[in-house]
Amino acid sequence: MDFHLLGPVEARRAGEPIALSGTKAHTLLAALVLARGRVVPDSRLSRLLWGTAPPATMSAQIYTYVSRLRKLLEPEATLERRPPGYALRTGDGLVDIVEYERLDRLGRQALHEHRYEDAGNMLRDALALWQGPLLGNVTEFLAEEEIPQWEEGRAATLENRMEAELALGRHARIVAELTRLVADFPLRERMRAQLMTALYRCGRRADALHVFHEGRTALAEQLGVDPGVDLTRTHQAALRGTLDLDVDLDVDLDVSPVLVVGPGLDVGPVLDVGPGLDRGANPEPVERGTADPAAVHTAEPEPLAPRPHAGLPVLRAPAMLPPATAGFTGRGRELAALRRLLTPDGRATPRRCLITGMAGIGKTALAVHAAYQNRAHFPDGQLYADLTEPDGTAKDPRDVLAHLLRALGEQPSGPAPYDLDDLVRAYRTSTAGRRILVLLDNATDGRRLAPLLPSGAQSAVLVTGHTPLAVTVGAATLGVVPLSPQESLDLLAATAGRARTEAEPGAARTIAEHCGGLPLALRLAGARLAARSHWSLARLAGRLAETDTRLDELAFGEMELRDSLAKWLARTDEGNRCLLARLSALGARSFSAASAAAVLGLPDRLAEDLVERLTDSALLEIVHPSGGAEAAEKGRAAFPHRSHPRYRFHPLVLLYVQSLPVERPVPVTLVQAG
Repeated sequence: MDFHLLGPVEARRAGEPIALSGTKAHTLLAALVLARGRVVPDSRLSRLLWGTAPPATMSAQIYTYVSRLRKLLEPEATLERRPPGYALRTGDGLVDIVEYERLDRLGRQALHEHRYEDAGNMLRDALALWQGPLLGNVTEFLAEEEIPQWEEGRAATLENRMEAELALGRHARIVAELTRLVADFPLRERMRAQLMTALYRCGRRADALHVFHEGRTALAEQLGVDPGVDLTRTHQAALRGTLDLDVDLDVDLDVSPVLVVGPGLDVGPVLDVGPGLDRGANPEPVERGTADPAAVHTAEPEPLAPRPHAGLPVLRAPAMLPPATAGFTGRGRELAALRRLLTPDGRATPRRCLITGMAGIGKTALAVHAAYQNRAHFPDGQLYADLTEPDGTAKDPRDVLAHLLRALGEQPSGPAPYDLDDLVRAYRTSTAGRRILVLLDNATDGRRLAPLLPSGAQSAVLVTGHTPLAVTVGAATLGVVPLSPQESLDLLAATAGRARTEAEPGAARTIAEHCGGLPLALRLAGARLAARSHWSLARLAGRLAETDTRLDELAFGEMELRDSLAKWLARTDEGNRCLLARLSALGARSFSAASAAAVLGLPDRLAEDLVERLTDSALLEIVHPSGGAEAAEKGRAAFPHRSHPRYRFHPLVLLYVQSLPVERPVPVTLVQAG
């Protein structure tokens, strides 16, 4: 029996599709095949079938779907119950995703060995396995999770195939195909540079330069960034008339020492968002010496004989960053600090930063924006992984590593489930000496995070999370705080429309104040106004003034602030939730550790330790000595030596906590731990 996922999901017996009925049956089969023999937990199947709103009969329905599928697949394949889920053994038949990865791996190996004819054939065969839109008949929950990484892999396979064709001197043959691919993938710089190379070799230098300018415009308009190092070098070589000589990428193969980290290590310094962290100037790209253009350029640029590394770099350069947030506003100090951190300075120390803050504060948006601004420093690629499942549970680091390795062009060896140590060795070997930026989103556990850190100092890592993690010695920490009143107004204007906020400035300020500087709340408020052009800002400001329903007003479509806060607090332990519930009696005003001790019925020192624990997780805010909201932007680092700090709830967190049922007294175990 053969299994096909690279197109509509199918299982075929003797070439004939078996009769699977409905989207959920196809989703179940796809999830099991993608697991490659590993157990798929019931919780994951539920999420892939129904999202975050499973029916009350979820378990019974999963059992029914599995039973039906088992009868259809036997005896060629075996579908087993293996708590806490199910596992599928596909037998000896073809599994198209496995065959695709095998051919892709062999093709890349041939490419690195300069066996261009073999590489082109194998990569062409790999691409021929795609029979239409990937996972074309599954639920949106599975599609949203799987399709991006597989489409990224397919695009990289296309680029490698084009690389082989260029090396074989077939540039005239592939111009039309590359033109279509660049139209389909306008932001893939390697593909665009390949088209420039093909056009240049066909004697169409002006067209090649036009392709560069189109790409620069697309990058600026859609992402707000300039072309990366490789595309810029290709453009400069085309201008000099030396494109065939200059387009190779110098790859530093020096292997830096591997730093093995674990829990319990110091997090390192707090990243100063002021002017004090100067990590050196932004380096200019180093141009290699070239021969006299007049001696090497001819009027007839084709045909060229195959030669090693002809054309663009063979090395895959993944571009996995999520789309930048539209209307990104403010964060000037934070972006400047991250720019200083990410700029290479020649030091042999890892460049790693943990970005922390409460739910909805914009950690991911900040990290993604900074990554795009600084990606020119990382020409070997940008990796991205969300470390948390939609239900809030942490992802298995083996799954994340396998995902990252595939993006780097490495197929994990051996059958699944993969060995973690083997994956870590492969990942660190693949990243050693390469200039890669890794963005790890929604980290919750330092032990699961450690295996995902690349080796060497040429790469950099940005990690987002709600709670400070023991990442490694030397990692900087950047706490993200609420926007200032002016930044809040700017974000509201960018979302709702500046003409409307300028027409009702008082109401706009009131809305921004009720949102407490929280970007998610401001975007939700702005989205409601943008969708309801017949509403005045004063109308929404009046509705937000009602504290009992304010959280319900901050919702639009499927996005709700209340839901975001609920998921955030669900990830913290019961002890912290009990503390918050008890402390909410202090209201919106700032309070001291002594006031907290009186409410909790605990000694002052112990109460202070517990309250500080809440601030470490961004569940409470530190109040600046001036008491002004704008001064609080500077965060804890601005007043580290204050003897008696004061604390407060974020106003929206307070409303949410006060809406919850009364918690039990502070657990004895928490008191003892404090």
